[in-house]
Amino acid sequence: MRLLLINPNTTQSMTAAMTTVARQIASQQAEVVPVTARTGFPYISSRAEAQIAGADVLDTIASHQSGVDAVIIAAFGDPGLTAARELFDLPIVGMAEAAVMSAAMLGERFSIVTFSPHMSRWYSDCVHQTGLGARFTGVRCPVTAPDTLDDIATALRQDLIDLARDAVALDGADVVIMGGAPLAGLAPAIARDAPGILVDPIAAATLQALALPRLAPSYANRTNRPLHKTSTGLSTELTAVIAGEKT
Repeated sequence: MRLLLINPNTTQSMTAAMTTVARQIASQQAEVVPVTARTGFPYISSRAEAQIAGADVLDTIASHQSGVDAVIIAAFGDPGLTAARELFDLPIVGMAEAAVMSAAMLGERFSIVTFSPHMSRWYSDCVHQTGLGARFTGVRCPVTAPDTLDDIATALRQDLIDLARDAVALDGADVVIMGGAPLAGLAPAIARDAPGILVDPIAAATLQALALPRLAPSYANRTNRPLHKTSTGLSTELTAVIAGEKT
């Protein structure tokens, strides 16, 4: 089995950190194929940036789809997730959605802890899009955004532990999702120091990407396929997908 891990951010070090987590989870079950966005932003932190990054996600899937069994969109806002599921006959897993679904299976109520207030409302929207908003206790984050994302999991380690403690003690969460690509691998590292059950989103996404192909989903009779049409200025591979041509 081969899993395509797409980092819609342009920062290679984030790709490397998430790939390490994914490969630990996949172990001998699958090969993880990492790809970093060629255009866009060092770190996606708004809906507008996610819209732009989503186009690159679709292009990347189009150029790799014939050689993989499932796709992981490795950014917490899941850029391009819904559109990708319309276009491609592959299991497509979004990191945020996977974390939320996993959290819902691990406890009654869950929270998200992240490192910047800029993502708070957007991350809340991601939860409500899953239909699990009634079990969501909210987003906990620092008052101000960090000046740099370099080694942020280490620099903000105690702050993030304290935020997780507040999510459990004050908000009533049973499960805490450590949200954001720069926090990949942090959940197991602080599990002994933070209360509640912690979820690493890229680990959750990898496990779901391993499982979904084994369900052998049938795509032949899908009813939500978009209308096939011509396009201008897209890559050859994505042009063919949108036109409904075999690639």
